[in-house]
Amino acid sequence: MAEAIDTHTHFVPRSIPSEPGRNPLWPSIERKGDGGAAVMVGGKVFRVIDSRSWDAGRRIDDMADDDVDVQVVSPMPELLSHWFPAADADMLCRCINEGIAELCNANPGKFVGIGMVPMQDAPLAIKRLDQLKSLGLRGFEIGSHINGTPLGHARLHDVYAAAEEAALTVMIHPLHPLGLDRMGGRPELAAVAAFPLETAFAAVSLMTNGVTERFPKLRILLSHGGGALPWILPRLRHARTIGPPLDGLFPRDPGEMVKSFYYDTILYDDVALDYLVTKVGNDRIVAGSDYPFTIKQDRPVEFAERALGIARETFASNAKRLLGLNAKAPA
Repeated sequence: MAEAIDTHTHFVPRSIPSEPGRNPLWPSIERKGDGGAAVMVGGKVFRVIDSRSWDAGRRIDDMADDDVDVQVVSPMPELLSHWFPAADADMLCRCINEGIAELCNANPGKFVGIGMVPMQDAPLAIKRLDQLKSLGLRGFEIGSHINGTPLGHARLHDVYAAAEEAALTVMIHPLHPLGLDRMGGRPELAAVAAFPLETAFAAVSLMTNGVTERFPKLRILLSHGGGALPWILPRLRHARTIGPPLDGLFPRDPGEMVKSFYYDTILYDDVALDYLVTKVGNDRIVAGSDYPFTIKQDRPVEFAERALGIARETFASNAKRLLGLNAKAPA
């Protein structure tokens, strides 16, 4: 039977080194006696977590319950710290990357790692790609914007070029979304309602700025099934047929451009997942859960198999191609 690969899980280390200088937003981990913990940012609780975030044994037990053989582990998005001074971000990147690598190396065959780089300083981020590879990590996670800089911005293109050359995957996860004030300001709505919009913003920025065309071998994963992107795709395609100025927004048919990305299955609904596949094809879909957070999709591979009537072999093959785990597979 093919491996069941969960491509979207998150990691928080047991502890984080003390802050450099006086960075008021430097994160820390407050451990609780019952095995719980809290991620503290700016002296406030950002998220309550538990040892599943770092404990291999607990993760492996949960993987068995979820019918998952391999987890792809990436940083908790808030740790990406695109808003830090570059030197501070670089220090935190090293800490998180080494923690993920330690988890993976101690449990071969169970975990695959995706790290992070200081994207706010593109030349420094490029230098750190070699470090990622030396640790055995398969790529890096970035937010849906880099502290307000759209992902399609020209100053990030050198990072994409270097990632493509290094055969490293880029995972895009929504972060610090727009629009919460329009929804009543409740922070809980970020992951529930705003994240799908953020992912669509990021994808459209990449598409309209030609990133997918300039770097055709760059493997990019859009979290949460691409968010709202599949649902606005008919509108994007129609706009291109209308004439000036809308016909110049995209270098080619957006319906074909979206097939440049990979998409995880965290959509919670059979019909929504089936609709995504009709737009991008089943060769661009990988199973994902968002483990270990509360919003996770349970038994993600089983969910995808049932929703699509597609065997897990397809999702595993797609995941290996996304992560560069099969050198003979096309990008």
